[in-house]
Amino acid sequence: MNTRSDDAQVAVIGGVDTHRATHHAVALNNLGLVLGDKEFPTTTAGYRDLLEWMSSFGVVARIGVESTGSYGAGLTRYLSAHGVRVIEVNQPHAHTRLRIGKSDPIDAEAAARKVLDGGLITQPKETTGVIEAIRVIRVARESAVKARSAALVQFQGLVITAPAELREFLSHQGTRANVTLASSWRPDVTRLEDPVQATKMALRTIARRVHTLDEEIALVDVQLDRLVAQGAPTLISRVGIGTQHAAQLLVTAGENIDRLTSEAAFARLCGVAPIPASSGQTHRMRLHRGGDRQANRSLHMIAVCRLRYDQRTIDYMARRQAEGLSKKDVLRCLKRFIAREVFHDLVIDLGKKGT
Repeated sequence: MNTRSDDAQVAVIGGVDTHRATHHAVALNNLGLVLGDKEFPTTTAGYRDLLEWMSSFGVVARIGVESTGSYGAGLTRYLSAHGVRVIEVNQPHAHTRLRIGKSDPIDAEAAARKVLDGGLITQPKETTGVIEAIRVIRVARESAVKARSAALVQFQGLVITAPAELREFLSHQGTRANVTLASSWRPDVTRLEDPVQATKMALRTIARRVHTLDEEIALVDVQLDRLVAQGAPTLISRVGIGTQHAAQLLVTAGENIDRLTSEAAFARLCGVAPIPASSGQTHRMRLHRGGDRQANRSLHMIAVCRLRYDQRTIDYMARRQAEGLSKKDVLRCLKRFIAREVFHDLVIDLGKKGT
């Protein structure tokens, strides 16, 4: 390697194609010349070797990393902690792959060239604070909720097909009451060839699973309440915004909300920014169907809640419907307004943590 002093000041642009076990890195100079490519393991030592390898070509200016929220999350944290500017890049477009093919070096070089072009300035989310803690805890909660829902559906199905003596005993009660009752049953395990005893055992097993999941969700909710109150006290003080909706909006925005340039960018991220759909003498806007659909759902549920309990929102709905808008159109307007309010609250809450 050339070690002249002028070469030591070469601006290095990196690109990384991320995978579960390995990352493939490519280094370019500021003229787009490939300086080298190499594969590294996805370990702390591997991240250190990758940065040292790129630094051997000159001063590392920026590194484009694919999948900064999944396979590239660990590398992104390491590079950011060492003062390297990380740019989030998307995978190569399908047309590009058809033209030049696909391999780890090709994808890594494509990531580096996107950064070199300067068209992509997306800043990855920070994953070293309370919002990342909220995100991972919500993953555990969501899986428990889904498992509980599946168990309740299975329980209801077994009740429908149960022998008459069991079905008639249970059918007049609600599902939750049936679950509580079935969890205390003591089937005769010596007579499981009898469908009655087998059904009792199956219902008791599922009922106890539901109770276990209830306890798990309740414990997680206690911790989420504390973390969300710590991370977004202003946000949860608003009408209709509880812990779960606030947690989702926090995760969507990210710890470093300054990466979003405006409240309009946040609205687009949540899929509530209107898009022009005009042609000729027709002038209209249509709904943006992209963005984070879970954040979009949270905004929708907040709007629905406010339509029931917030007089200002109720009056707004009546006024806009009197002007000729449908209820669905007014809900879209409300979601856009709520996104603006949420963004400014998050700026206040997350900005305080950065001071």
